[in-house]
Amino acid sequence: MKNISIDIETFSSVDLTRCGVYKYAESPDFQILLFGYSVDGGEVQVIDLASGESIPKDVLAALTDDEVIKWAFNANFERVCLSRHLADLGLSLDPIHDNHPLSTNCACFLNPAGWRCTMVWSAYLGLPLSLAGAGAVLGLDKQKMAEGKDLIRYFCQPCAPSKTNGGRTRNLPSHDRQKWEIFKAYNIRDVETEMAIQHRLRNYPVPELVWDQYHQDQEINDRGIALDMELVENAIQMDTQSRNELTAAIQHLTALENPNSVQQMKAWLADNGLETETLGKKVVAELLQDCPPELREVLLLRQQLAKSSVKKYIAMKNAVCADGRARGITFPRYSVRDYFAISINEDHRLKIKRAISNLVNGVWGSGKKPMCRLPISIENALSNETPNSPTKLHSPTKPVSNVGE
Repeated sequence: MKNISIDIETFSSVDLTRCGVYKYAESPDFQILLFGYSVDGGEVQVIDLASGESIPKDVLAALTDDEVIKWAFNANFERVCLSRHLADLGLSLDPIHDNHPLSTNCACFLNPAGWRCTMVWSAYLGLPLSLAGAGAVLGLDKQKMAEGKDLIRYFCQPCAPSKTNGGRTRNLPSHDRQKWEIFKAYNIRDVETEMAIQHRLRNYPVPELVWDQYHQDQEINDRGIALDMELVENAIQMDTQSRNELTAAIQHLTALENPNSVQQMKAWLADNGLETETLGKKVVAELLQDCPPELREVLLLRQQLAKSSVKKYIAMKNAVCADGRARGITFPRYSVRDYFAISINEDHRLKIKRAISNLVNGVWGSGKKPMCRLPISIENALSNETPNSPTKLHSPTKPVSNVGE
């Protein structure tokens, strides 16, 4: 066993989009429902954990073996969720670390060194950062199933209790066997699509240097950042108090139901002789220069209300884990779009776009095999380096006619 391609389906009452995968997997009701996998490119298997099946012992052992490379699309999700699953089984997440004589504590997450992420690979080549998007651009035979979103909402998220569903707050496989079988097929297809992306991009590998950066990023995210939650809570409380006071003051002066409403405020200003198309920062600053005193007071209060924002503190509160550390909040820069927008000039950026366009449309979009190498390879796009330009991207060394075969 050298490689495993993995995709999982999970349940948690924590909102993944608001709180991130670390807090999501920390929820007491977190559960892996389906474990889809393929060993060394073989037939995809699905383990129905929700129905009582178990992951084979050799696969469990491979998850903690850094010599076996684990592949997934957005591998951070699979790695963190499987860390929780293995911990619940009482298994060591990193036997080498845990058994080292100098270790003072056990690993909390599976070692990222044994993982590769197909989403990072896609981002490196400027492809979409979703499994469905990457599969569509590459024209894969096996695309991600469109039914997935509805099935995820049904099985992976809490449901509202009602008379129709008997007051339950979660849908189990037994509540709709037909949907569950489709969900298992969806899990299998995701693994097949991820493997197809690997196969299609095999002639354009990610350099080991970038994988090293990815692993370092994962270690940083696993470690997290300690937060002063007393400060966070007090900041949110102070903001709430300030907003309430400012809102009450504006309501007292204007009698508006919602002082935050741009339409209501514009209408009130118009009724008082001050016409404006917008209440943007610059426009309000200009209005304050020559407006009547009674309107000036209202605009100043609204300015203060607009400045009162603690979204970052709220995000910290949402993401913080039980140990007081926020995880998953660094921003890796593996996308050529993000990287080059900052690191190179416009001329080089246009060359990169043309190279990627040729790569996608010329090779995979037409369905035909070009008889020559890539016209403008990513390496050629950077051939006219400036003194401060970044390290070259990896360039394919094989003829383009081999791509996708």
